[in-house]
Amino acid sequence: MTPLTIALYNGKGGCGKTTLAWNVAMGLARREPTLLVDADPQGSLGDWVNWADSAGHFAIAFKDWAAFCAGTHDDHRYRVYDCPPRLGEEEIQAVLGQADIVLLPVLPSPLDLWASRRSAELLQDLQEQRPRLRAYFVLNQVEAHSALSRASQSAIAAMGLPVLSACIGRRAVYRSAALEGLSVYHMGKRATAAMDEIERLIEEILK
Repeated sequence: MTPLTIALYNGKGGCGKTTLAWNVAMGLARREPTLLVDADPQGSLGDWVNWADSAGHFAIAFKDWAAFCAGTHDDHRYRVYDCPPRLGEEEIQAVLGQADIVLLPVLPSPLDLWASRRSAELLQDLQEQRPRLRAYFVLNQVEAHSALSRASQSAIAAMGLPVLSACIGRRAVYRSAALEGLSVYHMGKRATAAMDEIERLIEEILK
């Protein structure tokens, strides 16, 4: 079966992209074999994986971008790419050009929405070349009962890409999991709400 490739991308840093990539990959790995690929030269995800591996909680295959390009990976049902926020447009398109689905995490604030506009336009350009490419905004670090978070959904919708109905909340457990080299799937009852929202996101994109 051809692997399904999911890329996490936003040209603006600080949107929680790597944390989301890590937890989505862990959720997919509970279903079928999953490969997590760090395409960011900063290597933050690789450091996280090494910490998780040493803690005995590493449940997915991992490669950095150079190792991925040099090898074969046909035995994984899912691939998750953590894309760099800033590289040349041609380099980003080369990474995203392999994706079936692109998730564009964005924080629910006017500044972050505006800064993500160019990333949305790049994805729309890619979709013109590859009509089967699916791309979605993901509202990340949403605060419950926040009028700004609710208004952000309408603002994002006006930017031309669909918004996933599954939002990711602003929860301390995501930070706690990162500090412990874990995903929310390993954090017990305190991460039930976080795990549920990651599951809703996965189910939505796998439809």
